[in-house]
Amino acid sequence: MDATPQKLPSNPIPRILAEKETKIVARDVNVYYGDKHAIKHLSIDIPDRAVSAFIGPSGCGKSTFLRCINRMNDTIPSARVTGQILVDGKDIHDRDLDVVQLRARVGMVFQKPNPFPKSIFENIAYGPRIHGIAKSKADLEEIVVNSLKKAGLFEEVKDRLSHSGTSLSGGQQQRLCIARAIAVNPEIILMDEPCSALDPIASARIEELIDEIRQNYCIIIVTHSMQQAARVSQLTAFFHLGDLVEIGDTEDMFTAPKNKRTQDYITGRFG
Repeated sequence: MDATPQKLPSNPIPRILAEKETKIVARDVNVYYGDKHAIKHLSIDIPDRAVSAFIGPSGCGKSTFLRCINRMNDTIPSARVTGQILVDGKDIHDRDLDVVQLRARVGMVFQKPNPFPKSIFENIAYGPRIHGIAKSKADLEEIVVNSLKKAGLFEEVKDRLSHSGTSLSGGQQQRLCIARAIAVNPEIILMDEPCSALDPIASARIEELIDEIRQNYCIIIVTHSMQQAARVSQLTAFFHLGDLVEIGDTEDMFTAPKNKRTQDYITGRFG
């Protein structure tokens, strides 16, 4: 397969993609679950060190494409993915690629906070330990502390690192999961509706955190909240019925969408 990605179709290149390096390139990606064609001929560029939001009604392909980026669809027997996805110019479906290492580079935060049934410390230490990142106990402790600090959680839990991660509030658990993702030095963080199970105050804290860490990571967030997409992202992509309908700078997408389907969704006429 030719490793040179094809150009995106005629739409003007979003400013954010002109300003930032491109981290992820997808070309003509199709995803099938058995006979269901879940994603159709998707081509998209995702910038590094910025937040990209995927919006659209339920079942439109947002989360399906998210799962393509760290090859989580490999775990679904009926799933079949065609096309090309490059991270830093390397095809993630290359036979020589180590999927375990790919998933270390591509962290994931799910809709419902899912801390391990272990201590707060062990939730963070688990990944660095199994990936051999920490050379000593002191290294491991430093990684845990730094990850919790980056996730804005350290001050709240520093005196109870031995307590169970499940003893935290929902918002704290989600920040713990973000700290856990950060601990293995990922380059990309995928967030699948990370605030949908949280109250408004906890959601606002997660949004602040996303804004604080975006300078260091390529972040992709799937969200049903138009307001959240507008607040946290620099690039927005609108999906509908498996198609990528429109992609653009977030400000432009929410003030002057070019496609009528995008406008109808953003203004609440459908979805």
